[in-house]
Amino acid sequence: MNNVTWDWGLFEFLNFDGPAWLDTAMTKVSGTLMWIPLYILIIYLVWRRHSWRGIIAFAIAIGVAILLADVVAGIFKHQGPLADLWPSFPARLRPQHTPEGLDFVTNGYNTGYIYGTVSGHTSTITAIAILSAVAADKRWFTIVMACVATLICYSRIYLACHFPQDILLGATVGIVAGVIGVALFKYGLRLIGRKA
Repeated sequence: MNNVTWDWGLFEFLNFDGPAWLDTAMTKVSGTLMWIPLYILIIYLVWRRHSWRGIIAFAIAIGVAILLADVVAGIFKHQGPLADLWPSFPARLRPQHTPEGLDFVTNGYNTGYIYGTVSGHTSTITAIAILSAVAADKRWFTIVMACVATLICYSRIYLACHFPQDILLGATVGIVAGVIGVALFKYGLRLIGRKA
């Protein structure tokens, strides 16, 4: 069976044939619009804790973290030069682009990319979750961000966009990007004379 690895069975288990309302919900979860209120909340919480100058430090840090997470994940969205440089770790087909995975596609959802070795959604939301949780410094908000990140990551499996391995790799990239973002944010706060 082509493109089947250790996580195929786990993918099959997690990508079940849910009801229509769940298909719609997971499609929206993977989108951007429904999370706008969350992003507004993040800005508000950072402002409450660190003032407008803290918002500037946060904006720069989150911009760098997201860019880093997205660029690294994007490297694996196509079968390009990296496959020649690193033959043991080529870009991996998304489940929806494998003959075995066609049965798992939800409502014809298509990402537009054929390969997805590292989940960009996962890397980005993980970086955002880490940095915003540190910046807001509220336990309840950290729990909210962990739940949001988990839900978005799961939606990528449910929609047959990624295998569990892709999610793990994306989370790893996101953790690194998030930690770098936290370091930049704290450095920015020191520059403006505020405590982290």
